[in-house]
Amino acid sequence: MLSIDADEVLSEELEKSIVYQKQVGFEGYYTVNRVNNYLGKKIYHCGWYPDKKIRIWSRVDGFWTGVIHEKIEFKIRVKACQLNGDLIHNSYTGIENHLQITNKYTTLIAQEYFKKDKKSSSFKLVFSPIFGFFRDYIFKQGFRDGWRGVIICMIAAYSTFLKYAKLKELYAMCPTVSLIITTYNSVDKLEMVLLSVLKQKRQPDEIIIADDGSTEETKRLIEKYTEYFSIPVYHCWQEDNGFQASKIRNKGIAKSSSEYIIIIDGDIVLNKNFIEDHILNASKNYFIQGSRVLVSQKETLKRIKFLNIKFSPFSFGIKNRINTFHWAFLSRFVSKNYGRKDFNGVRSCNMSFWKEDLLRINGFDENFVGWGREDNELVVRLLNNGIKRKNIKFGAVAYHLWHEENKKSDEQLNKNQKSLEDAISAKKITCSLGVNQYL
Repeated sequence: MLSIDADEVLSEELEKSIVYQKQVGFEGYYTVNRVNNYLGKKIYHCGWYPDKKIRIWSRVDGFWTGVIHEKIEFKIRVKACQLNGDLIHNSYTGIENHLQITNKYTTLIAQEYFKKDKKSSSFKLVFSPIFGFFRDYIFKQGFRDGWRGVIICMIAAYSTFLKYAKLKELYAMCPTVSLIITTYNSVDKLEMVLLSVLKQKRQPDEIIIADDGSTEETKRLIEKYTEYFSIPVYHCWQEDNGFQASKIRNKGIAKSSSEYIIIIDGDIVLNKNFIEDHILNASKNYFIQGSRVLVSQKETLKRIKFLNIKFSPFSFGIKNRINTFHWAFLSRFVSKNYGRKDFNGVRSCNMSFWKEDLLRINGFDENFVGWGREDNELVVRLLNNGIKRKNIKFGAVAYHLWHEENKKSDEQLNKNQKSLEDAISAKKITCSLGVNQYL
């Protein structure tokens, strides 16, 4: 295949080179030198030439990849060859067009850097553009292209400044994030969870392990993994007095120093994009409910044995397989209107909130003791405060490891159900026994 863009033209010498190569036979992929035609003149300096591009290859061997800087990747190792002649690139219609394209691409590059957790700094903002100008104008001889060279090198320096400035802006707009992990005497599963947090593309700013009375074994595991993280890891422990998830979560919320809080259970293995997905979907006056993938008992035990956290849509032993697919673009489109918007079907094993919203409703109601309905009642108060529900689909993928069902007391569950119904009928917006005790 010969690939050219709509603003590229083959020089006569390049045409002849391609015809000749076709006659003798192709034997790999072929690069060409691309020369940029800028404001009526071909530019041979400023770092613009030779702008080598792969333009001929076998469609069996290579394919396009990338979003911003697209490139050809090959399935097998193939021979690299060079064609004679230039590919003439009519790059910009004028300076205004040059600046418009620069603005567009610096936004995309800043977003790409942000997703890769690259950082900006005042040093980079000031000195990277200056260094870039001198590199292009002096060392790459941009001065030899006259006044056009000055413009090109100045806009290139401005482009460097813009991408780091926009990256700074993204971090400034992005909330700080606390990941709260609720656990109770489940060291093997908690280790799987912590391993998956280590693999996150975007790390939280802190991890708080909300421990509802586990033994010393859990403490030792947390101390071990604290050494592996470059962010603070806090062990928030309370005495074992039965199932008190609301109480330990409140303590975790109170300890959090971040603007945004993600809550998961200590048996939820996270897809590498999990934290990033919650952050990118975070909106003011909304809380997020994520979904989960159920892992069978047999598969859970096998994966714990080998500390295997690599899941995919094609893994064995999983249910809710549709929830394994991660499609960022589709997720943002579908999640706007997907799923229920009330308190039904909520699970705090995969939820996120603005901390100020949790403080406004006073967190979890600690009158809910034992398993059941504490999550639903929390959401009732959020909704009554005008905080809407957003359900993430095709994102924030979480794999729920198998465990034995919690022992449920019918008497306690009925009591919790009655408290939930009272909150609904009274249109409660806060609770008396909540997070404010620990602030």
